[in-house]
Order: sequence, then C-alpha cells, then structure tokens
Amino acid sequence: MENQYFTSGELDVKNRAFLSGDTVKVSFFVRDAKLIMDEECYFFLMASMRKMRMNIPLSYTLEFFQSVFNKEVIERGVKNGIINFQVFRNMDGITLSKSSVSYYYEIVEMNDVLYVHERPLELDLIKEINVNNNLLSNIRVHSPENIYGEIYAQENDLDDVIFLNPSKRIARAGTGNLLFLEGDVIKIPKQTEGAYISPLMENFVTFLHKNNLADIQEHEIIAFESQKAEEILLISEEKGIFSVGKIRNKTFGKNRFLELTEAWRKSF
Repeated sequence: MENQYFTSGELDVKNRAFLSGDTVKVSFFVRDAKLIMDEECYFFLMASMRKMRMNIPLSYTLEFFQSVFNKEVIERGVKNGIINFQVFRNMDGITLSKSSVSYYYEIVEMNDVLYVHERPLELDLIKEINVNNNLLSNIRVHSPENIYGEIYAQENDLDDVIFLNPSKRIARAGTGNLLFLEGDVIKIPKQTEGAYISPLMENFVTFLHKNNLADIQEHEIIAFESQKAEEILLISEEKGIFSVGKIRNKTFGKNRFLELTEAWRKSF
C-alpha cells in the first residue's frame, strides 16, 4: 500500500520547513491496531520542540495525539505501521519563538514494527563528512549529512552508511542507531557521541536489561570496533529494525539478535 499523508492545514510553500528545514521529526508506532510506546514518543516530541525553541500549543497533549492517530490512522484501517510525524514552524510571529506551528505526517505500513526486516543490510563507513555531537545532534532535525549519506549509499550499492563524529568514533547510521553484540554484551554509542535519542531502541534495551538477557553498555566506539562485533542491529525510528549483514569484507550473523527481538516482541 502506498504511504498516506496527513497535515494540520494546507501546506504553504512559505512555511519554514520548506524554506529553512525548521522542523522536528518523531515517529509513533501502530501495532495490532493500537498505539504502542505512545507516551515515550510524545515526550520525545515535546523535548525536541523545546530544544528547537518552538512554541508548543496548549492543545498538544498526549490525549490529543492519541485521538488524532486513532481517528485518522487506526480507524481508517491501518493495523501495523510507523507514523513519521513532523512539526514545523510557521512564519506568522513577531519572533521565531512566538510563531505558531503546524504538523504533517505520513504512514508507512508494514507487517509488524517490532519484527526484524528479513533482508540484512550492507553498510560502510563514510569518511568524507562527519556528524556533530551537540544538543541538536540527538534529535531528528534537518540534516544535510543524512542526505549526502543517502546519496553516497545509493551510488555505492549500499543500504546505509555509518557516520563518525569529529573524534572519528562511531555516532550512528544515516537512518538510526547501531547496536553491536559481542558475547553477552551489547555496545551502544553514547548520545554524547552523536547517536539519536530513540524511544524504540530505549524500549528494547530496557526490556533486555530488566530481564537480564544482555549486558547493555554505552561506549565510545572507534571505527575499527565495528569489525569486532559478532552481530549488529540497526534500529530506525522511521523505517524499523534491521540486522546488518555486511560491512566491507566482514559479514555478521543475526540469530542472537533475532532471539532477543522476538522475546521483546512477545512482551507486548
């Protein structure tokens, strides 16, 4: 099914999302015709808007978004999928921080947002550019690095790229966060390294930690360490969950992560 698009009003080419990339993005998740992790996703949206100094409407409550998505998404027949949601600033205020906001979202349907996609991905490091590790690096805002990385991946027959930060350590992939499995240890790049804040990933690793299924460790990870991992998982808020099958000449397994994500999926 083709993606479905919704907006809070008529899209205007003068809006600042179009002109300046003045927008923040989050994802909400529908599973078995119900919203899951909606509270975590909502608070991430509010935190992202505050970081971008957006004027948050009083109507933007959790109940408001639950009502919108139930009416416009679930009641229209979407049983499983990702709602990629954007809030953008309009051009109607005396100052930018006083300008109103509008929203736009699209729905990507899939069988189950908590399943690992069947085809493993091929990634590679990209060294021409890096991503920052400041306050705004952790939220989903306009990123020319992601655009460059997407084109680089397409031109080199890759599925995604691995970005390094200015210290030449692993930050994230173009579409999400990376988890590196070695034995019973799962290493995750710290947010201070440039990794995204990810409600989806945080829910997963919290489940693993609470059930003693893996030792979760936040790390500063140099580029070479990606080759030492036994398995690698990519968790993307906007696209879903993927195993990484190959980086350069190194191939990776996927069975352990499949077991862990299956246990997580059954917990809902």
